[in-house]
Amino acid sequence: MHFELSEEQLMIQQAARDFANQELKPGVIERDEHQKFPAEQVKKLGELGFLGMMVSEKYNGSGLDAISYVLVMEELSKIDASASVVVSVNNSLVCYGLEAYGSEAQKEKYLKPLAAGEKIGAFCLSEPEAGSDATSQQTTAEDKGDYYLLNGTKNWITNGSTASTYLVIAQTHPALRHKGINAFIVEKGMEGFTIGPKENKLGIRGSDTHSLMFNDVKIPKENRIGEDGFGFKFAMKTLEGGRIGIAAQALGIAQGAFELATQYAKERKSFGKPIAEHQAIAFKLADMATQIEAARLLVYKAAWLKDQDLPYTQAGSMAKLFASKVAMDVTIEAIQVHGGYGFVKEYHVERLMRDAKITQIYEGTSEIQKMVISREIIR
Repeated sequence: MHFELSEEQLMIQQAARDFANQELKPGVIERDEHQKFPAEQVKKLGELGFLGMMVSEKYNGSGLDAISYVLVMEELSKIDASASVVVSVNNSLVCYGLEAYGSEAQKEKYLKPLAAGEKIGAFCLSEPEAGSDATSQQTTAEDKGDYYLLNGTKNWITNGSTASTYLVIAQTHPALRHKGINAFIVEKGMEGFTIGPKENKLGIRGSDTHSLMFNDVKIPKENRIGEDGFGFKFAMKTLEGGRIGIAAQALGIAQGAFELATQYAKERKSFGKPIAEHQAIAFKLADMATQIEAARLLVYKAAWLKDQDLPYTQAGSMAKLFASKVAMDVTIEAIQVHGGYGFVKEYHVERLMRDAKITQIYEGTSEIQKMVISREIIR
């Protein structure tokens, strides 16, 4: 076992840390307050190669490993989870899916600009009646010979209005249930494709979350990903990698809150000494640090397995399940360490707590992760 990071990985980690502190931190509270998408910062992330990290250089990607990706996700998420979720979706769900399962023509037309950060992608699976039960797709794609006719609604779509390329999951053969589902590449501006209002969320408020409506949208046959009926498998395979990214996001949120709590505990004095020297606070910090380190090992292991082309379904779900719980536990304790100041926006920890909650919900709830893990164990 090797627990050391390579020189290249350490350099990438430092670059992400510098970017987070210099570019994301200055306006993060204002963006959260006003639900402002970090457009300028996301553009710079693209220029740094962070939006196509694991895509091969042949398709304008950075050609990096999954370990480097989770390092970047962790560093960005310490400061701004609204920005890091853009990195997660573009890398894990959109670029990965296209590179792994798209045709050569699809990679040339859609993957290259996405990996280069020139465009942003969105992954469209959830619906009003199909969240955790992804097999119950009500969005339909009727085969019309040369094209498909897409109708339906998608909910909770990250990058909903800022994306240019949308991977949409829809049902083509209802009688076949999940084996009749397809995945399609939809472009912004296609006739009949409209974007609903932005969601007013508890956390990741700078993230661009919308419902999408499709009314007789004509999708060219060449925009279907894979063979007829491959859509459900495409979605599940893509989400497996996405869970590692969200686990890394949760890890970063927890680490960010822990660092703020530790710094505050060293500076804040009560009863004549820093509160970090009081056992009640010192033990909180010890518990937080231990939980975070355990989460980090799970996240890094899942990423390592992916890099080795080894099965990572169970590891990814374990990492997400545990890291998301740690994010909630640690952010709540970080607020407690800050006392009344933790309840105030300028100290950042209350935002981190609000951001942490979504990591237990999106890309598979904690309950779904337990289903995945238990099935793997039994199998």
